[in-house]
Amino acid sequence: MIIEKKVWPKFFQKILDGDKNFELRLADFECKAKDILVLREWDPESKQYTGRVLEKKVSYVLKTRDVSFWPKEDVEKYGYQIISFR
Repeated sequence: MIIEKKVWPKFFQKILDGDKNFELRLADFECKAKDILVLREWDPESKQYTGRVLEKKVSYVLKTRDVSFWPKEDVEKYGYQIISFR
């Protein structure tokens, strides 16, 4: 499946430079390994696309609602962080 999403310039550039190899998104759409994520740079100030586009192959999807490793009180106190590694 091909999935298109907007990405703000500061995040788009990090992905383009290879510094960011993940996306944190609301799970309001279906996404699975081997899908193609088309990331279109979106300028929130002008409310327009810049014309720059990246295509990335999805390798893994973790839906945080499925994660129940920690007590609810700890999650509410600290929240989640996604750690990317190479």
